Amino acid sequence: MDVLSDTMAALRTGRPYSAFAERRGRWRTDIGPYAGAGFHIVLRGTCRLIPREGGGPVELAAGDAVFLPHGTAHALAGESPAPTVLLCGAFRLDRSRAHPMLGDFPEVIHLPARPGRNSALNATITLFGDELQAPGPGTDAALPALLELLLVYLMRAWYEERTARRTTTGWCGALADPAVGAALRALHAEPSKPWTVAGLAARAGLSRAAFARRFTALVGRPPLTYLTWWRLTLAARILRESDAPLAAVAQRIGYTSQFAFAHAFKRAYGISAGRYRQERHDDHEHLGAWEMTTITAGPAAL
Repeated sequence: MDVLSDTMAALRTGRPYSAFAERRGRWRTDIGPYAGAGFHIVLRGTCRLIPREGGGPVELAAGDAVFLPHGTAHALAGESPAPTVLLCGAFRLDRSRAHPMLGDFPEVIHLPARPGRNSALNATITLFGDELQAPGPGTDAALPALLELLLVYLMRAWYEERTARRTTTGWCGALADPAVGAALRALHAEPSKPWTVAGLAARAGLSRAAFARRFTALVGRPPLTYLTWWRLTLAARILRESDAPLAAVAQRIGYTSQFAFAHAFKRAYGISAGRYRQERHDDHEHLGAWEMTTITAGPAAL
């Protein structure tokens, strides 16, 4: 099981949004905090990203991508007679039970264009820009698929750069660690299985005590605590994306009864599973303030 893909799928909620923008001369746009992750890609020209709190300006050139995994408030600004062409967008994330992987991300991730680096990301950016600048038959189907690919490649680029620098803490370390990575893949592949610490330790090839210490140190919570957390996170995704009966949801994630699942879900989320499903369906009918100002307004906003 690809744990990174599994995690991203569970975090994502609602529709992604994107817009193509062109500005020239002296300009600035302030963008408020957003309950998701945003990105900006410079297709042509230059500009700078200015975080609202902490950190200095980030100078952006053609081909650069900047990813804001926490929806941090920021500004974009430029000053040039030549046009600056931007691709901007956002992914909605379920922040009610944020994955510990998000804690590894800085507020701003700058991925500068470099020959021979991040080739898949660069190819996706090119395709995305082409579709937005010259829509054709099938564009409405292509854009959502390209947005999903873009999120994958933004996160993969960050992950690969951390791995190349031999970063061994947090989730980069957990996924790269042979023992803990094997246990995580097993949990994600079969979340409904009645796992025990001893069973996971056997998968990892460690003693029970050594495995528990290593897993907790890298993942940030004990193995069975993580399993419970992941099961309920997966349940929330199923509730958002389907009309499956609660009994079926409970069985799919490893609960022996609907009552036990309902109790665990309400304890974790503060509301019943049925109410959670209804509220998330209602949420999808509305755009957030960030989307309204940055996406719907399109080029005029930037």
